Amino acid sequence: MNKAWWKESVVYQIYPRSFNDSNNDGIGDILGIIEKLDYLKDLGIDVIWLSPVYESPNDDNGYDISNYQAIMAEFGTMADWNQLLKEIHRRDMKLMMDLVINHSSDEHSWFVESRKSKENAYRDYYIWRPGKDGYEPNNWESAFSGSAWQYNKETDDYFLHLFSKKQPDLNWENTTLRKEIYSMITWWLDKGVDGLRMDVINFISKDTNFPDGENPEGKKYVSGAKYFMNGPKIHDYLQEMNKNVLSKYDVMTVGEMPGATPEEAVLYTGERRDELNMVFHFEHMDIDSGFGGKWDVKPWSLITLKEILSKWQYKLEHDGWNSLYWNNHDQPRVVSRFGHDDEYRNKSAKMLATTLHMMKGTPYIYQGEEIGMTNVRFSTISKYRDIETLNAYKEKVTEGWPVDKIMQAIHIKSRDNARTPMQWDTTTNAGFTEGEPWIQVNPNYTDINVKQAIQDSNSIFHYYKQLIQLRKKYDIIVYGAYDLLLEDNQDIFAYTRQLGSEKLLIISNFTEKQVAFSTPIDVKLYRTHKLLISNYEATDELEDISLQPYETRVYYFSK
Repeated sequence: MNKAWWKESVVYQIYPRSFNDSNNDGIGDILGIIEKLDYLKDLGIDVIWLSPVYESPNDDNGYDISNYQAIMAEFGTMADWNQLLKEIHRRDMKLMMDLVINHSSDEHSWFVESRKSKENAYRDYYIWRPGKDGYEPNNWESAFSGSAWQYNKETDDYFLHLFSKKQPDLNWENTTLRKEIYSMITWWLDKGVDGLRMDVINFISKDTNFPDGENPEGKKYVSGAKYFMNGPKIHDYLQEMNKNVLSKYDVMTVGEMPGATPEEAVLYTGERRDELNMVFHFEHMDIDSGFGGKWDVKPWSLITLKEILSKWQYKLEHDGWNSLYWNNHDQPRVVSRFGHDDEYRNKSAKMLATTLHMMKGTPYIYQGEEIGMTNVRFSTISKYRDIETLNAYKEKVTEGWPVDKIMQAIHIKSRDNARTPMQWDTTTNAGFTEGEPWIQVNPNYTDINVKQAIQDSNSIFHYYKQLIQLRKKYDIIVYGAYDLLLEDNQDIFAYTRQLGSEKLLIISNFTEKQVAFSTPIDVKLYRTHKLLISNYEATDELEDISLQPYETRVYYFSK
């Protein structure tokens, strides 16, 4: 059992644009984050993951970077950032920065030069291909709809952009580019950054033949994902980055990896692989997506959710490491998605937190999750800001979808569900800003806010504090082996954790009905047991249990 500080940490993600606005211009900023550090310390957070604050034209809310070594003016200055790092470290917390190196902004100086001519020194910093029969080089599709290729008049060819057309993909085949990126990463780590979250990092290696994706329906564009996810040189690049940069620092690394399997994750995170510490996979985030993709919303199954999460637990048990998350800046609110955001919001939010935090891996909390923030239901598309959502709306209208069907899908799946301002109190705009917020506040902030949560000893916030404190007290929560129980039960998610002579039993009811749970015979062999945490009044009694709606319990056993 190789212990590490990043395995024992709890991470809190801040989406700075929506967290706290210090100057009332309607946009969250770095000084606003500093104002709330004591709140995060009180919660028990070890690591703060900061979504991008780099200079950017903001086509994709900061994930289109025009200068990797400057701070976006809307968020503050480099002096503000230096102060933030100092204040985080002064409170014995750590800072993890977002690293976006699959693509840059088209306003980055590299790309401005690259598009000028085919002879330009920066030409091969990006991926350029000639058209084919008067069309794009292939039929790959952007994650934000439409072709993944954009025509450039100056050079009469196309550049690749797997996301927005203002986010051209960097050419990792270019040795000089890679050296520039490693130099930039070193610059940040030398400033004292403690961790890196790497955006779509498994996209950096492409099949350089750029073959068409399979297109049985004859659509104009289809995803070419198998040709750019987990590509042929991905492990070479990550091992090179580790050797040249990461291995020289005590730094935490997590790679965002859509489409990665548990088998691939073992290669990315294995102890002797010298690549990354852990990955973010998306398998459990796709269980409510139908054949038509994200916006084709379908009912999800607890059995499927258990199967996916358990598969990852088992596969990474002896080598590699899991990241544990329900929410982030790209996902809808979990209490609205897998819980019950009305009558049972408090109970189901606690149940979901318990189910996740008791697994093996490093847990991530997304801002507002700890107070049970919910999805938002804006009445018109004009109130949405997310480029993916806006593009999808246009695309679905063109395809003939009724507006109410599109809006229903957006209410369930839009990334803006996670991006409405943090709800601090009941004052104007939830205490986020006194100005006009860049995106409207969820109207339920008068009932769901930090001030109310702190004052209520039975709140979701205090429950999260309890979970984090337990994690720091019991090694078994961090390092114990995982074993799923009742895999075919449609209502209950139950599992055990085992470390030496200790055992945990975790039971969660994912429904709004009462369900019966029979205690496994083997736990009765333990000499002592106690109830560690629950979201209802419960006792240490272990005989057949009747679980209330969304009830969760954790029992601890020792010999």
